[in-house]
Amino acid sequence: MIGIDGGSVICQRTIKRPINCTGIGLHSGARVAMTLAPAEPDTGIRFVRTDLADAEVPAQWDRVVDTRMCTMIGEDGVSVGTVEHLLAALAGVGIDNLVVRLDGPEVPIMDGSAAPFVFLVECAGIAEQARPRRAIRVLKPVSVRGDRWSASLEPADGFSLDLEIDFDSSVIARQAMDVSLVNGTFKKELSRARTFGFLNEVEALRAAGLARGGSLDNAVVVNGDQVLNEDGLRYDDEFVRHKLLDAVGDLYLAGGPIVGRFQGVCSGHAGNNALLHALFADEDAWAWDVLRAADLVAYSAHHRWAAEGGRAVAGG
Repeated sequence: MIGIDGGSVICQRTIKRPINCTGIGLHSGARVAMTLAPAEPDTGIRFVRTDLADAEVPAQWDRVVDTRMCTMIGEDGVSVGTVEHLLAALAGVGIDNLVVRLDGPEVPIMDGSAAPFVFLVECAGIAEQARPRRAIRVLKPVSVRGDRWSASLEPADGFSLDLEIDFDSSVIARQAMDVSLVNGTFKKELSRARTFGFLNEVEALRAAGLARGGSLDNAVVVNGDQVLNEDGLRYDDEFVRHKLLDAVGDLYLAGGPIVGRFQGVCSGHAGNNALLHALFADEDAWAWDVLRAADLVAYSAHHRWAAEGGRAVAGG
């Protein structure tokens, strides 16, 4: 931390050293090598396609070009898919500046969660940078909605998310969770939640060029009233936890941490990005600010479970 105007201000962070991994692209099915590398202060998160003459795509909300089954960003005809899980990990551990080098069209899916990316960052080590961390402070409520979903941001201390999902599946049904992202909550409560899909949709997805790399090794697969994965679920409510993980990653495309409260009902990648468009379209709804220690104070929250739907509240 550094002192500004008598207050403790959070410093920007990157990683100490480059680190590599390889994996399969969830939608392309292609094997992808990825390197995470340190970056200078105030440069943000940048993706570099090493297979396309080092073409660069910044991780920003206005670079989103597709939200079908993942979040894809692109610029000048160059795209990078499935960025949300990596971005969620970077948001969760507080990495501001990073270069992500890929020799393929999408971030590798790994085990379908953000936990492998948190592990990579921890192995590389975190380096503080002598520059204040910038945040987007929500100043007034902003909301978007569709036929069966809604999403909103409103002013609040710190960053918290409240999400409800409802699927026509007895395995998932209605689930809800409220989480405050402080004191390692992302790693403990959300990072291990895996992406999921339905067996009866696989053929159609692959015909559309999606989910070609999907398997029981990198996704929870639901068939009727059964989970097909041999080891079952990592959490009883793993589905809503993963949707929250997705929201954390999608919202990190704002260009920095958000100080405010997100609420969603059945929202996904498209709704999350539409919400950022609505936020930045209203100059009175947000402002850049430095992130202070007071913004990271935990909500007085605890786990609790509702009799129906399994709502959890986590924080601290």
